[in-house]
Amino acid sequence: MAWIALFIAGLFEVVWATAMKQSDGFTRLWPTLVMIVAMLLSFACLAWSLKVLPLGTAYTIWTGIGALGAFAVGIAFFGEALTVLRLTAAALIVSGLVLMKISTPV
Repeated sequence: MAWIALFIAGLFEVVWATAMKQSDGFTRLWPTLVMIVAMLLSFACLAWSLKVLPLGTAYTIWTGIGALGAFAVGIAFFGEALTVLRLTAAALIVSGLVLMKISTPV
């Protein structure tokens, strides 16, 4: 269950990062509120998963999901470049996350 909570925490991280972009420097109310709520939910799920998972593993997976999700959202919705080098970087993040997961006995 801790892994599921951690995955959900990572998804909420993508939501708050996207909402932060949409908030235009906290000048738009609704994206700012979405960001705050998503941050709280993300932190709550992360904190819950830390009851079981090691800190290094949980934090690495949480930030990795957020980074990859923000990368995908940037490409899909904000017109960011999709290049071989950026895809290679994303693949390296995925490989790091997989190694972190399989090296954690929990």
